Amino acid sequence: MELESGWLVANAHWLWWGAGLLLLAGEMVLPGVYLLWIGIAGIITGAFAFIWPGSGLEGQGVVFAVLAGASIYIASRYIYSRDTSSTVTSVNRKGQGHVGKVYVVVDAIANGRGHVQVGDSRWLAEGPDAAVGTPVRVVAVDGIVLIVAPLENTAGIDTVDDRSGSQLPGGDASR
Repeated sequence: MELESGWLVANAHWLWWGAGLLLLAGEMVLPGVYLLWIGIAGIITGAFAFIWPGSGLEGQGVVFAVLAGASIYIASRYIYSRDTSSTVTSVNRKGQGHVGKVYVVVDAIANGRGHVQVGDSRWLAEGPDAAVGTPVRVVAVDGIVLIVAPLENTAGIDTVDDRSGSQLPGGDASR
């Protein structure tokens, strides 16, 4: 028994390196990211045990605990704590790309509902009543419904071509 513990103390760096590599391998198999930091702490502890072999298993255990705790704290504080509440993402919200664009009413907006031409398709639009041919600006998107507002001054404002979605100069949508 004494022979085994003597070997363990003399070769503790191999123990720490092996444990660190096993933790890193576990990181690839299991979900989450915390095993990464604990595995790195194990590898660094192995380097510490290699450089200072007389530190003993207790000292190496303290070094491992401090490194693991510090690495998890630093990762949590600086890597994982990105503030996503202020970032507006457009993933899975492709309709948001229409906000601000000007389209032409193709089915009169009556009682708050009608259709506008977007490229080669017609989209449901909601907003104030507007006659066919009236250019409207998209102010919001609610699911698949464009919320529109009529333009006050249409002189010189670009509208979108009914067929291709390309801009027409001067509000002329009659190509």
